[in-house]
This record gives sequence, C-alpha cells and structure tokens, in this order.
Amino acid sequence: MEVDREDAHPEDLQRHRRRDLDDEVEREANQTISEIFENSGEGRFRELETKALKSCAYLQNTIVACGGGTPCFFDNMQWMNEHGVTIYIEATPEEILNRLVSEQDKRPLVKKLNKIELLVFIEEKIKERAHVYLRAKRVLQAAQLTENSFKEIISSHYIP
Repeated sequence: MEVDREDAHPEDLQRHRRRDLDDEVEREANQTISEIFENSGEGRFRELETKALKSCAYLQNTIVACGGGTPCFFDNMQWMNEHGVTIYIEATPEEILNRLVSEQDKRPLVKKLNKIELLVFIEEKIKERAHVYLRAKRVLQAAQLTENSFKEIISSHYIP
C-alpha cells in the first residue's frame, strides 16, 4: 500500500506535506533500508517503520507513503485507519513487477530474485496481504488512476 511519486501530482500536493516512511526510517536509523535488514533483520526494520509511522500522528494535511508491508505488521492498518484516510492502490502482479524491477536493488526482500521469482513473490504477497489491504478506507485501481484520482480524496479531507 503506497502512493508512488508518479501517482501523486504536484498540484495535489501544494497544500500537503509528504512523508515517505522509508526515508523517515533511514533518517532515524542513520542507515539505508538494506543496511538495517543486513545488520538487524526484517523484524527490527518493521519496528522502526512502525515507530516512524506513529510519529506522523500529529501531522495534518500530510500524505504518508508506505511500503506494502507497513499495514501488515503491529496492527498498523487499524492504527492508520484510526488516524487518517488510507488508500490502497490495487495493482496486478505484472504492474507491480514493472514498478519493482527498476528499484529491486533497493529492496532487501527481493533484490536477489530473478524476474520470474519476483513475479511469484509478488503474487504470494498479494494473496497473503489482501485481507489487510482491503481494510483501507479507499481502494483505487492502479490501471484506472488519472491525474484527478487523488484530488477529490485530498480536497475532501483538507484541514485549513
């Protein structure tokens, strides 16, 4: 579950700050995500990610981008639904594959997988996590996103 930089248009973000949880985790840990996974494991990364997420509780008019695992740990989806508007951008495994291939080296869970293994991994994660993702307040189809997709959602929740 995440809003990618390509999906969020500048005009939508004018009145909104943007936080990327991975950036927050890296800044707090003073390590890259890959280094955290290497040195401390996925469990520690998920703890840091949850801490970064909950540090956003006081923010208003802020779009918080998170990775696909974020809502699946430590009841984060429930917490996100209680503290904001959650949007699941539902994509096919192939759409996700096309997006991940270019940044695969930055993602520790998939960086050593070939394209076929990566597609299988994505399919498995979608099946495993769908019940969590579908608890989002809004579900948008990735293939149907337009430049106006987020305007309505954002404007209906803007706090002056």
